[in-house]
Amino acid sequence: MDAIAGLLDGPRARRAFLLRCTLDPPWAIRIEDEAPLSVVAMLRGSAWFVPDHGEPITVGAGDVALVRGPDHYLFCDEPATPPQAIIHPDQRCTTPDGEELGQMRAFGVRRWGNSPHGSTEILTGTYNLEGEVSRRLLGALPPRLVLRADEWQTPLLGLLAEEMLRDEIGQDAVLDRLLDLLLVAAVRAHFTRTAADAPGWFRAQSDPVVSRALRLMQDDPAEAWTLARAALQRRRWSAADGVPDRVALGARRRPAPRSNRNHRLRRPEGRLPLRLRPQRRLQTRAGD
Repeated sequence: MDAIAGLLDGPRARRAFLLRCTLDPPWAIRIEDEAPLSVVAMLRGSAWFVPDHGEPITVGAGDVALVRGPDHYLFCDEPATPPQAIIHPDQRCTTPDGEELGQMRAFGVRRWGNSPHGSTEILTGTYNLEGEVSRRLLGALPPRLVLRADEWQTPLLGLLAEEMLRDEIGQDAVLDRLLDLLLVAAVRAHFTRTAADAPGWFRAQSDPVVSRALRLMQDDPAEAWTLARAALQRRRWSAADGVPDRVALGARRRPAPRSNRNHRLRRPEGRLPLRLRPQRRLQTRAGD
């Protein structure tokens, strides 16, 4: 498991809030749901993303934005357009006065807006609970980032948008996994694009020595790893021409065939198992 996989492994989206909004100007939606992370993609048209703290950002067709909570922000056709709808926690929607919303309405499965054929269409995927996204991932991301359509390519956005209009058995699970995949692709593209400023654990993947040592430790976290132990294992990996050490050492961990098991259990007198040998000796071997 590499660093990105480990970062996103574990708790994932569970019945994430997914919606396609179709809108005609003038429109403005203020987001106050305080969700830990939202994925916002422009399917067509353009919009302005106006955070409470920061400069407005324009987003166009094919662009994808990752927005960290709990800060509030505005999506609108123009920064001067006053909010018409407020999205509260638990995705409750009201007017700015707190009344029932009349201008916006549903147009079918996971579709909503002020016009069924609006010139602008926005796909929103929201991770509502902090446990659905690891704190390590949230800490590695900026408060907001935008991936432009000409900076990356992924078939996942179109696939997720298409699946959102279907209502079949198990559809929630399908949509959750597609949202996770889109998030993984976006995070990977962002860190690759900004490699110089990416976290150290991501930059380490491009170093052939460090990345192999990290992979060994990630594959066997129960091992009592030391720098010398990792260096020794990495040398064995290299000697096997790239075959992971867990393969090369598999015979040591698997039971021996019955015919020679007793022979394999014998050890020259006074010779300690590898894990119990003095550390100084391991360091000497690793530095040869």
